[in-house]
Amino acid sequence: MLDHSTQKLICVVIGASHAGINLAFALRKEGWEGAIIVIDKDPELPYHRPPLSKTYLQNKEVNLLKSAESYTKENITLKLGITADSIDRDQKTITLSDGTVQAYNRLVLATGARPLMPPIPGVALAKNVFPLRTAADVSGIRTAFEASLNKRVVIIGGGYIGLETAASIKKLGGTVTVLERETRILARVTSPELSDFFMQLHCTNGVSVLTNKNVTAIDYSNDVNTITCADGSTYEADVIIVGVGIRVNTELAKDAKLVVENGILVDETACTNDKDIYAIGDCTFHKNPHYDRFVRLESVQNAVDQAKVAAAAICGKEVIYNTIPWFWSDQFDVKLQMVGLSTGYTKLLVRTEATETTKLSLWYFKEDTLLAVDAINNPKAFVLGTKFIKDNSKIDFDKLVDATIDFKPANLLV
Repeated sequence: MLDHSTQKLICVVIGASHAGINLAFALRKEGWEGAIIVIDKDPELPYHRPPLSKTYLQNKEVNLLKSAESYTKENITLKLGITADSIDRDQKTITLSDGTVQAYNRLVLATGARPLMPPIPGVALAKNVFPLRTAADVSGIRTAFEASLNKRVVIIGGGYIGLETAASIKKLGGTVTVLERETRILARVTSPELSDFFMQLHCTNGVSVLTNKNVTAIDYSNDVNTITCADGSTYEADVIIVGVGIRVNTELAKDAKLVVENGILVDETACTNDKDIYAIGDCTFHKNPHYDRFVRLESVQNAVDQAKVAAAAICGKEVIYNTIPWFWSDQFDVKLQMVGLSTGYTKLLVRTEATETTKLSLWYFKEDTLLAVDAINNPKAFVLGTKFIKDNSKIDFDKLVDATIDFKPANLLV
């Protein structure tokens, strides 16, 4: 067993996306004086991931999470292009893909998730098939798209990533078809009303969005991919983008005998069942005190907030993770801001503002308790919704949907 007693304290972070990088810098802010080492298989300097399907795809500009100089200034070591193969909890070491063994005093798993690539017959032989999770994926998509003659892009999957990508490709001049196997787009994440809104938005902007389309095969011949669905319909594509979901990266945790339940199980400080190992971000399964249930969230907000809590806890401070989740999506001229978790809602109210441009909000209630708000081009509704959810406010339903009533807390509460 390695002797850690004479060494400077070391915190190793596995994963260099929003969670891992924010944790590293938060550690310094909280007073951690030991070494900080961040490991990630992506060779690129850590970057923002949400813009990949939007601005990066359209204008080739990657947004760094921090400048290269910031890591030097804060004495944070990056080990990029390297994977962590195993964790020895007894020895407190990590075996890396380059053959080295890295000791730690505290370990933070920010392993995130990877795109799910379904085993569609013929997909391995198809040309220009991409997921969308990394900068390399987007670079490949853009290169293939620019080189294609007909600019035909088929997106398999009608979730937020698929729809954001569809909007971006359409802006670049592509012919875009979205194939969704469910009866509606966004079926697993939102209400039928919001699904209908985005269906209309994409159709209005020239994107062909088709539901009940279960892809069963892909054939590549004569420089063309032909996609076949279960109903016998076929679609030709120069580029195929697969956005059917993700698989959480929990293998490292499982092999180390950490508790995994729909993600790495953590407590209110982001600590696992090993007091020296924390987990943060998309890979974690944690209890949300407001909703009184365990959740796994795929959001930048969750990654950043959990990172701050974990950093403080590692530095010996008393903290708990207790925030209202929020998310966002940008498609064409629409900005969607979502706050709260709508699961289990029994009533949905829609407020449409009397403006020339589209501006509305969807309010999800369980009985008279506000669970969540979807705000479309309506930041005020997002802010008010956040406040109402946090305060457990009781809202007058009739006043809420009446756009002639000034949108202020005092006017909407019971």
